[in-house]
Formats: sequence, C-alpha cells, structure tokens
Amino acid sequence: MKHSVAPLDGGVVKAIILVCLADAVVGLSYGSLAAADGFPLWVPLALSTLVLAGASEFMFIGIVAGGGSPLTAAAAGLLVNARHLPFGIAVKDLVGKRAASLAGCHIMNDESVVFGLSQPTPAARIAAYWLCGIGIALSWPLSVMLGASLGKLIPDIRAIGLDAVFPAILMALTFPALRLRRTRLPALAGSLLALIAVPFVPAGLPVLVALCGLLIWKHKR
Repeated sequence: MKHSVAPLDGGVVKAIILVCLADAVVGLSYGSLAAADGFPLWVPLALSTLVLAGASEFMFIGIVAGGGSPLTAAAAGLLVNARHLPFGIAVKDLVGKRAASLAGCHIMNDESVVFGLSQPTPAARIAAYWLCGIGIALSWPLSVMLGASLGKLIPDIRAIGLDAVFPAILMALTFPALRLRRTRLPALAGSLLALIAVPFVPAGLPVLVALCGLLIWKHKR
C-alpha cells in the first residue's frame, strides 16, 4: 500500500529550510576545523557524504587530531550514533520500502526524525521526513567542502554560540508534544537523567541516557 504525500504547511517548510541553513553554517565550521587540523579534503568529504552525522564526524576529527587512532574514533562515532537504533524504530513507516529504504535510512538524523514525527498525518510525516533529510544530505556536504576550502577563516562554532542552534530548534519543535502529560513526564525524566550524566560520559552519550525516561511511559487506549 503506497502513501500519498500531502503538501506540507508553509510554516513547516520554512522551518525545515531554516534548519538546513543552520546545519550548513555548522558544516562550514566543521570543514574549516578539519582543514585547520591538517586533514586532506577527501576526509571531510567522505565523512559528510557517507556518514552524514555531524556529532560523530566532529568526534572523529577531534579524536584523530588529538592523537587517537582512526579505529578508536570510528568506534566512538558508532557509539554516539547508537541513538539511531530507536530512531529507526520510530520512523520505520517513513523511510520507504525495498531500495528506497536504503536512502531513507541514510538521511535519518535528529532533525528529519523530529520533523517527521511531529506532523499530524501519515502523508505529512513522510513528506517532512524526506524533505528535511534530503535538504540536510545536500546542504551538509556542500557546506563542509566550502568550509574546508576556506580553512582557518571561520572560527570554532563554540566561539560564536552556533553549537546552541540545533538544541534550541529541536526543543522548540518538541514543545507541542509536551502539552500532553503522558509525554511530558518521560521527557522531563529523560532530560534530568541526561543532565546528571553529562559530567560522567563522553559528548553525545547523554541523549542515550535520556531514553531511560521512556521507562515511565504510560500507554493509553
């Protein structure tokens, strides 16, 4: 049975475009950082197209630049991206079937999952998921390459506060779901657990700890 893709609300399309632009700005900094650390151009190009996961890419570059082995860096990246396992379960109806599912899984990221799951109808969820996923799959590698070409001209994103862009956007997108008590309690519990875990686990892993908040999820029929 095929799903029909309904037109998205103009506000949703604008929000997706803004997220892709924000992602591109971070990509500029990532590419610049990779070049400044002495990586050849093909490294950020391969990571941004084949891995397509910003957090693990930053971690890979940081670990190798700090003297760590590429295998250790890859293992750390896989651990950070372990959150994609529950993501995959949540969006199993959005990624498509057969050959299309390969592309659908490749464009799965925090933003496309949030946009996809936050829409009111199945058709709108599919449209939002694919539009955001494809937008980031195009804007991220292009911006990374541009950043790598510019080299050291772009400052670290932490110096100008761009590392806070994505958390702020994702938080705003989740506010409608927090109106319901059955989702608000697990979200608050997960947030608290993640904050507690921050000093004790590597960057990117607190989000996995936050999944423990689902243990108090209550299903209502």
